[in-house]
Amino acid sequence: MAVEGLITLRSAFGPQETMKRLEAEVLAKGMKVFAHIDHAAGAAAVGLSLRPTDLLIFGAAKGGTPLMQSAQTIGIDLPLKVLIWQDEAGSTYLSYNDPAYLADRHAVGEAAKPATEAMSGALKTMAAKAATAP
Repeated sequence: MAVEGLITLRSAFGPQETMKRLEAEVLAKGMKVFAHIDHAAGAAAVGLSLRPTDLLIFGAAKGGTPLMQSAQTIGIDLPLKVLIWQDEAGSTYLSYNDPAYLADRHAVGEAAKPATEAMSGALKTMAAKAATAP
């Protein structure tokens, strides 16, 4: 099922390996990891089951600040987030918000378009490297 503004890629790896590869890409790009939220562990802590569902929150002020200078409300959608999850069949996926969709959502001006495009390109590259076998 397609969700507007959400980009989803199938990973060639399991959830843990995909997350490990993604974190390595984020750090290699000089970005900061702000949080790693293991939703499945949270569910287990209250006696519920959930397939692997991990969220990585990361970013760089140099990339996000121009967008927030244009429209501060985009700060609700930043820093960047990638969800790594496993479906019922055992396939692993990466999902993230399309920065162009976020820019449209918050009416970010034309002056911030280069930052949006750079963010889109970086996310696309990192996701592909995390999800694709060499």
